[in-house]
Amino acid sequence: MGGAEAPGRVDGRTARAERTRAAIVEAHLALISEGDLRPTGERIAERAGISLRTLWTNFKDMETLFEASGEEVLRQQDAAWRPIPTELPLAKRVDAYSRQRAKLLQLIAPSARAAQMREPLSAQLHRNRLKHIDRVRDEVEALFAVELARAGAGREQVVNAVVAVSTWGTWSMLRDGLGLGVDQARAVMARTVGALLAAVAD
Repeated sequence: MGGAEAPGRVDGRTARAERTRAAIVEAHLALISEGDLRPTGERIAERAGISLRTLWTNFKDMETLFEASGEEVLRQQDAAWRPIPTELPLAKRVDAYSRQRAKLLQLIAPSARAAQMREPLSAQLHRNRLKHIDRVRDEVEALFAVELARAGAGREQVVNAVVAVSTWGTWSMLRDGLGLGVDQARAVMARTVGALLAAVAD
């Protein structure tokens, strides 16, 4: 009994550790949003106001930090996401969907650009990207269930096409490759998604 720590002391230590981890993730994402797409451990620790040793005590390597930062980006997306009524006409659903996707893609743009640079050498960043794709797929299948049901054997192909034009790879091409503004890129997304779904809705 004499060697047991008081619950309050343990809880306080846990709370401090959680605050430190949150500060590290916040510093990591803040540096990325400011244009430092490959922040080092030293820069992250300096921004978080901690020692480099404390950084690596809380995260054993960059992969575990990528995982925590990825979860925070998903949390931010969840906070910004709003459900779209499935009973709306197709054109209105496509418009609302495209507007929301544009908003969310702009939200993740800095971290997505940073991840593109490191993903070839990072299994965790690849897993992070697959989580985003899975979320978009789930939304597409729920929001456009009526139209997809009419696609028959081609359903999976239509789903894949809509997901492809709704995720970062295409958004990056529209914004960074073609140099389109947000509204122009969103309009291209809406036109493409609308055409894909209208073809099976008739």
